[in-house]
Amino acid sequence: MQTFFNKIKLMWTDRVLRKKVLFVLFALVVFRMLSTIPIPGIDSLALQRFLSNNQFFGILNIFSGGGLSNLSIIMLGVGPYITGSIIMQLLTIMVPSLKKIYHEEGEAGRKRFTQYSRLLTVPLAAVQGFALLSLLEKQGILLEITSFDRILNLLIVVAGAILTMWIGELISEFGIGNGVSIIIFAGIVSRLPVQISEMIFTFDPSQIPMLVGFAVAGVLTIAAIVTITEAERPIPVTYAKRVRGMKVYGGGSTYLPLRVNQAGVIPIIFALSILLFPQMIGTVLTRFTHPFLVKVSDVLLSFSQTSVLYAVLYFFLVFLFTYFYTAVTFDPESISTNLQKNGGFIPGIRPGMSTAEYISKVLTRITLVGATFLGVIAVLPIIMQHVTGIASLALGGTSILIVVSVVLDLIKKIDAQVSMREY
Repeated sequence: MQTFFNKIKLMWTDRVLRKKVLFVLFALVVFRMLSTIPIPGIDSLALQRFLSNNQFFGILNIFSGGGLSNLSIIMLGVGPYITGSIIMQLLTIMVPSLKKIYHEEGEAGRKRFTQYSRLLTVPLAAVQGFALLSLLEKQGILLEITSFDRILNLLIVVAGAILTMWIGELISEFGIGNGVSIIIFAGIVSRLPVQISEMIFTFDPSQIPMLVGFAVAGVLTIAAIVTITEAERPIPVTYAKRVRGMKVYGGGSTYLPLRVNQAGVIPIIFALSILLFPQMIGTVLTRFTHPFLVKVSDVLLSFSQTSVLYAVLYFFLVFLFTYFYTAVTFDPESISTNLQKNGGFIPGIRPGMSTAEYISKVLTRITLVGATFLGVIAVLPIIMQHVTGIASLALGGTSILIVVSVVLDLIKKIDAQVSMREY
């Protein structure tokens, strides 16, 4: 504990670290201020009714940093940027030149890759903004507006998405941690005061056993997330000695860490995007009176988080996407090639293809644990919702996973900065 307080003291006494922390806080204040500025022509009551019954927009609100709850100018948040990054990662499979840029050109290649993601964010923001505004207008949330107003609102939300991306990039460059993750984290945490106040004002002594159960379940869930997030499978690596002139290089031993949860929260995002799409289509079809369309709308809306089929498909898709995204982002052949170039090898395994096959085999086994864990975390709130009947728990698993992951990453980076200055 004394070491912890010493590091906190060093963080605030060091001028560079203090500037980084204060910059992050300032950027978050600016972001939260922007999230309170709504676009023109909103029916607030219709908006609240719509959001209270729509899980799809609950998810979008998480990744917008809370800006969608009042249709702010940054309602899209970092969603288009995240989508653009995911698309670029997937394109590395189909486009060899992109794969070369990302895996073989080092830091310069990754900067080019990130720039492509930024450029892709603009058209994605335009498409998402247009679809979202059209849906809201059909639901009667946007009041009678002209064509000029529609174009103006679209330009506003696209500019807001670009501004949010820029704020995230500034946090990553001049602050501490990943800017996009911190913005999502801030959006989730910002809802806590409202939820706590609602709990206080509606408190009933008969709820104490249930609240204690929630607290215990929450602590156990957080402990499990921390354990799996930090868990890794070390693969020993030995570097051969090389003699150049009178000097001997290499000869050391290290290990290759393979994370159990290599994919992070991305599989949950993929699965939710697919499963919540039918609900969005059903919501749009409610505007029509044709008997066939009404029936289709009822079927799609019934496929919600209350159904057992939804939970089963949710678990299956999260499990599947975990393996898929791990395969996209982690290339055993590239790792094997780099080890061979630097004179490294895994004891008992031949360099080259045999090493790649061994790493792939180990990765497949440990990903089974990570995929199962993500699937359980995803459906756990749904199970709790069935047991307790509290609908607000539907998004809890994803939110907790994001919050814990961001906090752990921040702690590591702050600790690294402090440790570097201690020496």
